[in-house]
Amino acid sequence: MKVAAIQMVSGIDRATNLAHARILLAEAAAAGAELAVLPEYFCIMGARDTDKLALRERPGAGVVQDFLAATARELGLWIVGGTLPLETGDDSHVFNASLAYAPTGECVARYDKIHLFHFDNGTERHDERRVVTAGDQPVLFELPARDGHRWRIGLSVCYDLRFPELYRALARLGADLLLVPSAFTHTTGSAHWEVLLRARAIENLAWVVAPAQGGRHENGRETWGQSLVVDPWGRVVAQRANGEGVVTFDLEAQQIAAARAQLPALSHAVL
Repeated sequence: MKVAAIQMVSGIDRATNLAHARILLAEAAAAGAELAVLPEYFCIMGARDTDKLALRERPGAGVVQDFLAATARELGLWIVGGTLPLETGDDSHVFNASLAYAPTGECVARYDKIHLFHFDNGTERHDERRVVTAGDQPVLFELPARDGHRWRIGLSVCYDLRFPELYRALARLGADLLLVPSAFTHTTGSAHWEVLLRARAIENLAWVVAPAQGGRHENGRETWGQSLVVDPWGRVVAQRANGEGVVTFDLEAQQIAAARAQLPALSHAVL
């Protein structure tokens, strides 16, 4: 199955971000991708954290959800919409939600980011808890691909990457492809991004696809980028350093079976 990890440098205007996403999704479809994954906050990187509150949507209805559904139908593409802000019932918070759409335009899965980013090195400070409510359930969905394999795809987002127990839970549910749409800061990304992604692939003997925000944003923030694909043995097989673009790669289900047969670590887990 050919997948596309879409890298963006999203700004503060939703309409502009969606227009850029549409161009990149069309590029992915033209390249033969069956599944395209957008980065975290693809639709809004606001001037302030609270900007996303004004753009929150009700589940099943809204500008961004309509865009994802319509684009999936028009391009005949499975799309995972990075993240977008969904209502929580509390006007001061949103869920940072990752939604998966089938080529029919149907939303087939929703994952609310469980682990909320907090970082403070004295000069750079981030705290998602101020405006984001955490989810509490691992989520996966099934994608019957043209290659005949029924992929079981585990959803996660950015800071989740630092918590291996989530990915082990997804592997126990049968996940063979792990998605990590992200907006890693330049500081943390330069130190930890690639090694964490490779570790999650190695630990779970699964493919990992990680689309990222990558560049200097309109709000002054700098994200790391390096959208990439990692195979079940932990090898980076495709990547893009920074700037907008599409990273494509043909995933082979046989590599998962071979890796898990040679090294059946998943069946050896005790805890």
